[in-house]
Amino acid sequence: MSIPSRRASSLSGDKRRRRGYAASTALLFAALLTGCAGGSSGADSGALQASGSTTVAPVASDAAEALKSKNLNITVATQGGSAGGISQLGSGQIKVALSSKPLSDEDRKAYPNTDFVSTQIGADAVGIIVTKKVADGGVKSLTKEQLKGLFEGKITNWSEVGGPDMQVFVYDKEPGRGTREVLDKFVYGDGEAPPPPKSDNYAIVGGNLETRNKLESTPGSIAPLSTGFIEGHDDLVAVKLEGIAPTLENVASSAYPMTRPLFMITDGKPQGAAKEYIDYVLSPEGQKLLPAHGYLTRKQMGL
Repeated sequence: MSIPSRRASSLSGDKRRRRGYAASTALLFAALLTGCAGGSSGADSGALQASGSTTVAPVASDAAEALKSKNLNITVATQGGSAGGISQLGSGQIKVALSSKPLSDEDRKAYPNTDFVSTQIGADAVGIIVTKKVADGGVKSLTKEQLKGLFEGKITNWSEVGGPDMQVFVYDKEPGRGTREVLDKFVYGDGEAPPPPKSDNYAIVGGNLETRNKLESTPGSIAPLSTGFIEGHDDLVAVKLEGIAPTLENVASSAYPMTRPLFMITDGKPQGAAKEYIDYVLSPEGQKLLPAHGYLTRKQMGL
């Protein structure tokens, strides 16, 4: 069983290298540095403020950069991931929440005075990422039960799932992150995930960049992570789930089990600068930003 290909048919293919990602990241971190003072996601009162998912943020940042030529000032931050963005929108701190998870009934109940309106801008695959050493040692695919054992701390050595004699180190996402919700839905369905295991080989991480850095620095590690974030990182591999690879075709058809929509959320229908921002992301030009970061466009998802 081969490792998921990095060809045009794969979400982690070379064809969709993260063009301009360095610029996006620089913009993102600039927004974080200048826009987070005083607990707010943006100190510039004249700027349209967007915050939330670290998965959606690269696209949001690229779009913000492109709209500078139209004199639209937008700051993008990633405080608290998807849940943080939704919370900030609900409390009136920002105008656009970035989310890699659908709104829940709990979100709406928490902010009954907010008219949450979600606009899907594309889709993404959450991969189960391991180091190349683990994959080369025999871990090509994992089942739902094996994932449960790994993330609950019951499987502690890769040899237990056909891999090398190496300790497992789990990097899990914090509650409220869209990535975590996708993993929990796949493994536990409508049931609740158990509390994190009390283990020295288990840690909670935040955004996608932090997760990738931890994976690359820890032999034997595993983590849920957007497949787009491992492009160009040959030391990391997205294993198959139940024998299904996160290829473009499998994600578009939802055959791959950990596919998720990407959203921009507003309070009420988008208006003014927020509408111009979201309309740009939905436009043919804006949709080109998604495959540049390893994501699927609305058209590819049949929307």
